[in-house]
Formats: sequence, C-alpha cells, structure tokens
Amino acid sequence: MAIETRFIRISGRVQGVGFRPFIYRLALSHSLTGQVQNSSGMVDINVQGTTTDIEIFEQQIIAKCPPLAEPEIKQSKSVEYNHYTDFKIISSSSQGESDIHAPPDFFTCDDCLQELTDPAERRFRYPFINCTQCGPRYSIIKALPYDRVNTTLAAFPLCKSCAEEYTNPLDRRFHAQPLACQQCGPELNFTADNVSLNGNEESLKACVKVLKKGQIVAIKGVGGYHLMCDALNDDAVLTLRQRKCRPDKPLAVMFPMSGRQGLQCLLDHVTPTPYEINKIVEPIRPIVLVKKKMGSGLSPNIAPGLNELGVFLPYSPLHHLLLNEMDRPLVATSGNISGEPVLTDNFEAENKLGKIADAFLHHNRPIERPADDSVIRVIQHRARTIRAGRGMAPVEINLNANLTQPIIAVGGFMKVTVALAWKNRCVISPHISDLSSLRGQQVFNRVIEDLQFLYGIKAEKIVCDAHPGYASHQWAQSQAEMKNLAVETIYHHHAHAGVISGSFPALKKWLCFCWDGVGLGQDNTLWGGEAFIGSSANWQRVASFKPFLLTGGDKAGRQPWRSEAALRWENNESWLPEIKNSEVAFKAWQKKINSPQSSAVGRLFDAAACMVLGITEVSFEGQGPMLLESIADDTEQQWIDLPLLKDEHGILRSDWSELLPMLCDDKLKKSTRAALFHNSLAQALIKQALTIREFYAFESIGLSGGVFQNKLLTESIFSIAETKNIKVYLPDKVPVNDGGLSFGQVIEHLSSKPMREKK
Repeated sequence: MAIETRFIRISGRVQGVGFRPFIYRLALSHSLTGQVQNSSGMVDINVQGTTTDIEIFEQQIIAKCPPLAEPEIKQSKSVEYNHYTDFKIISSSSQGESDIHAPPDFFTCDDCLQELTDPAERRFRYPFINCTQCGPRYSIIKALPYDRVNTTLAAFPLCKSCAEEYTNPLDRRFHAQPLACQQCGPELNFTADNVSLNGNEESLKACVKVLKKGQIVAIKGVGGYHLMCDALNDDAVLTLRQRKCRPDKPLAVMFPMSGRQGLQCLLDHVTPTPYEINKIVEPIRPIVLVKKKMGSGLSPNIAPGLNELGVFLPYSPLHHLLLNEMDRPLVATSGNISGEPVLTDNFEAENKLGKIADAFLHHNRPIERPADDSVIRVIQHRARTIRAGRGMAPVEINLNANLTQPIIAVGGFMKVTVALAWKNRCVISPHISDLSSLRGQQVFNRVIEDLQFLYGIKAEKIVCDAHPGYASHQWAQSQAEMKNLAVETIYHHHAHAGVISGSFPALKKWLCFCWDGVGLGQDNTLWGGEAFIGSSANWQRVASFKPFLLTGGDKAGRQPWRSEAALRWENNESWLPEIKNSEVAFKAWQKKINSPQSSAVGRLFDAAACMVLGITEVSFEGQGPMLLESIADDTEQQWIDLPLLKDEHGILRSDWSELLPMLCDDKLKKSTRAALFHNSLAQALIKQALTIREFYAFESIGLSGGVFQNKLLTESIFSIAETKNIKVYLPDKVPVNDGGLSFGQVIEHLSSKPMREKK
C-alpha cells in the first residue's frame, strides 16, 4: 500500500487550546508518523501514512477538535517523502507567514473542578489549577507563539511532578502553559491593616472571615481586581457604593456553583429564561442581565430601581473556592476608580483602592494586560454583547475583502475599544474605559501598542472619530505628526452604521437607524436619531428627529433636566425647572450659548425620564433611560403617533413634541407613560421606514447605537416590523454602543478605499 507524506497547515484558534496534544493523539490513533509544531500563530503538521488514513485524519482534525479550538485547514499538500519513525511535537517556530490568533481567558473546566474539590488529588484546593482546556491565556501572554517562556508563568519553574505532566503527550496537561501546583506555582497573599499573610489556605480563610464580617475585599482575579462584598448584606453594599463614589450604577453579582448546589443559589434570586441559563453557564462566563426574583434576599442597593441584575458564575478556581466557602452570592464589581480601567498590579491596587477596600487578596501571578468581565443582554432571543472583555476578547472578525494596508481604529470617547485590521482580519480589543481620566488614556495607549506587538502587525494608518474634542481623535493627530502616519476621520454615526454592514456583509442595501446619545454629524451638529440609506462609505441621511438646542451641551448627559428644558423651550413653553441657575441656562439657550443643536434620541430618553420620574441629575450615563425602561408596564397597542415632516434639506423629521403632554400628565401612571414613550418611538421608527420605502429600495433595517440596548424598545421594533414584512437586524458579537465604533470605523475605511478582493 502506497505511503504518502503530507504537509497540513492549520490556522484559526489553535493556540492555547491543547491543539498540538490533540493532533499527537489523533495521529497515534491512526498509526501515523510525523511531527507537529506551532508556527507563527498556526500549527504545521507533517504526517506520513496511507492516503486513506491521512484523509480520515485530516477530516477528524475539524470534526473532533478540542472544544475551545476553532481550526481551519489553510493548506494541505503532498510533499517529498521523509522517513518518520514516530510522531513528535517539536519546538515552536517563528518563521514563515504570521497568522496569530490570541486565545481569550477560559473558565475552569469540569475536570479541574473535580480535582479542586477532591482531597485525594495533589491540586486539592489549589487556587490556580488549570489544564490545556482551561485557565488564563490572553491575560498572561507576553508574546506568541503561546509557549510557557512567553507567558507570565515563565518566572515559575515547574516542579518534577508538573514537568512530568507537561512532557507526557498522553496527559491532559501536556504543554499546558499556565501549569502549576502548590509546590511550584503562584500563591495567594492577604493584607489588611498591619496584617500580611502568605500561603493559599491562610489567605483564603482570612479573606472569607473578612467578607463574612460584612467588609469589602479587593480580590485579584484573572484579568484584574474585583471589589467584593456580601451581596445579602445591605450595609456592606451601601458602604461599597459610598467609598467607590458609585451611588447608583448597578453592581454585578457572582453566585456560588458547586456540585451540591448547582444553580439553585442563583435561581433563588433571579428568574432567567432557559436561553439565559445557557449563556450564564457557557465557557465565556459573562455577566448576563436577567430579571430579579420577587422576594430575593439580595441587597436592594445592588441595582436600585431596576428590575434586572447582572449575574455571573465563578470562572476561576479562586472564585470557586471563595464562593463555596461563603455559600452565598457576592457583589463582584470592577476593581478600579469609577470610569477608569480595571487595576491589575498589586501595589497600584493597594495605592488606588486603599480607601475603598478593608483588605486585599493578592496573588503573585502577574497580569500582562487587563480584561474586564464581559457583559451580555438577551434581546430578541439572542445574546447581544454589551461589553466584550474577559473570555470573549480579543474579538476576531473576518472581513469580506482585503485591506491594502494595516490600520488601527481607535473608537470614540466612551466605552472605548480599539481595532487592529490587516488583510481580511479585524481584531477588536477588550473594553478599555472612557478616556476622561489620565489612566484611561495611558491604558488606551498601551493597548494600541500591545495589539500591534502581539499580532506582529504595524499599523500604517489611524482611523478615528471626526469629533476634534475626543481624546482618541487628539491622540490620532499627535501620532500622525510624531510617526508620519496618515489619519482618516469617520463620522460617529457612519461608524455605527458600519457595525451593521460589517456584521452582516451578505446584505448590501440597508436602512440603518443609528440612535444614541450624541455624536458629531456632517453638518457640525450633534446627531443621535439618524436613519441612513445605502451601504458603508456611501450613507445618505434620510431621516432624523426634530432638532432642539441642547442647553449646557455635554453637561446634559449627567443632568437630564437640561434635556427636558431643551424640549420644552423648543416647544415654546415658559417652563423653568426648580434648579439653581435655570434662568441663566434659559437665557444662554435663547442666545444659543453652549447650546448646540441636537437630534439625539438618547437625550429624548433623558428628558422622558426627567418628566416621568423626576430625575434631574444622574451619576452615570444612561441611568434615566434604564430606570424608565424598568418601570414600563405591558401597555400594548397604544402609542402616540409622531408627525413626520420633511425639513428644508429633504430630511424626514419625527416630531417628538406630541409626546410632551402625555409625559407630563400626572394623571397617568408612571408605568403607563414609560410604556407609551417606548411604544411611540418604536412606531415612529417603523413609520420612518415605511415612508422611506416609498422612495428608496432597501433589503433590511439595521439597528445600531446605544439606545438599541434597550430591550423593550428594540423588541417592540422587531415585533412591529414583522407585521409590516420588514426584516430587522441587530448585531450580537460587536456591541451596538460606542464599544463597537472601532469595528465600524474599520468597515467604513475598508469600503471607502481601493481594495484587493478576498481570495
């Protein structure tokens, strides 16, 4: 029988997922000889045997790959015969074409959890247990290929027992790069006041004791620190809020999950749907927004005024140990100063969080790069990304054409991500933060440099938001001067529309609705309620909302009374809010001083929240709209029809003024007014779409912008559109809020420049 030697190159997610050991075992099972190695982000296989056996082997590379792998056979060809006597895993190579795919951080697998809780196992209760199928990846990688020497575990030489596992091809820890145990790996350290304890058990016990006393502990995890406290202790939650200066923004809750309890603890406090449960338990272990359960014993101050909670399960062995010891849910919010990126360094954490936390649970495994927890919300029966972070990012997307040069897209100002794109690939960073703080800007800089280093790609052009006041725009201009790089500016809402066309590239003719807070428009006003017809880099604005002068400009985001005042004054009302200096604001508005024109639906939501709920000031962006959605009742088939008129430029404008009498009518229940407001905006969008369809052809409606994270509004739009035979699309992998802007900027750039067709 003829013997063949074949070279097979595998691309995709094949690093950090136990892929080479899988290939080794698969080759042995088919009595094949040869070798496998990492090569610049890909896996190269030379395999020898009968043609039939090799073909079966090649099929099973895809069919039987490790659960966390996403392989793609990039090349397969017969090569010159080479007499192999066995099958080997050989040292990694950095030569050849680079095709890096950085793996995200993974949750703790069931096999490791079983060992963690088994006294007979040598890693019993070891807080850093992992294997080839689980554990940290993105947060510990210093460089690729993914070998131990290129991770932060390089400083921890393997003991004899671990080394035997690491070098045994039949062991499930064969080439598990974060491999460690009690004897040779990282360990915990607990500090509080003048107390400092080293050692895993001592530190764990001290931490649990402090948490049970109702105190706050800053706990170092996989991608950064959490601030944690007892979620059933209202005093502890209130203290955390006061110290962190976070009076209202919802806090995430982590629930214990053990063999004894399973999900019962979580189900005692929230009522997730079966689909939401599937998302809660999936390997990403995201924070999932789900309905609160009536009578839950959780502190009402975890998410004040809201009917949803952000819940998640332990994803690291340390979390499992803590939650099992506590046997109750814990608040687990980002360990940072509000608005800044999550902290990762032990010393910096104590320095910055010392006035918030009563104690610290550190460990000595360095975190190479921060990654906040991912957040999703199920809207219209699918999980929609609110924030891409640990377990999910970096997010990789294949483009439908090749770029002519590598670019870096730097997003906007809030919820910032950056995207590195080259050839037909786009890699989106984890959520960074807003760019209002010095540390936020410093981490932003580091992420940009780190992405290029990690993937071995040097950007030749920068793409940024057109708003000159954004720190990302200013960074782009400064880099252009320092490094002689070209800069391309993309209008904010064109980038939002780009998220739609980039997420669904098979569709070409769109009607995209881009509703959000505010962003600079082409006419130098603040847009935020726009409809565009066309496709990427060829958007025509065809609809919007009646414009109004937004008194105070940027201040309106945190002071909803300004949005209410703007609408009332635009409607020729003499109303003045019971706010200090409101007369000064009115006079400034009359003279158009610091009162830019806006069409933002996000500001309409702010105004409605102020009128219905009396919310004049908020502590975080979007607070009013979230509360308004939360109280809305199930009033169906009732709405207020908004007139639709053309302005002097031919733009269709929905007139929001018809909503004001209802919103200010105290005779109506607040819940009814909230529902009517949502229903009316949903109907207004469909009315715009039907009118536009009379003049322009489009295949489908796309929704993008932070407003469409509102589940009630968005599902209403889907429901109404179905009755009108209109197909609606909402992205899921990329956030529709400003976290998706960097991806949208890539798509707009890709579509606006000459490109090579993807082969």
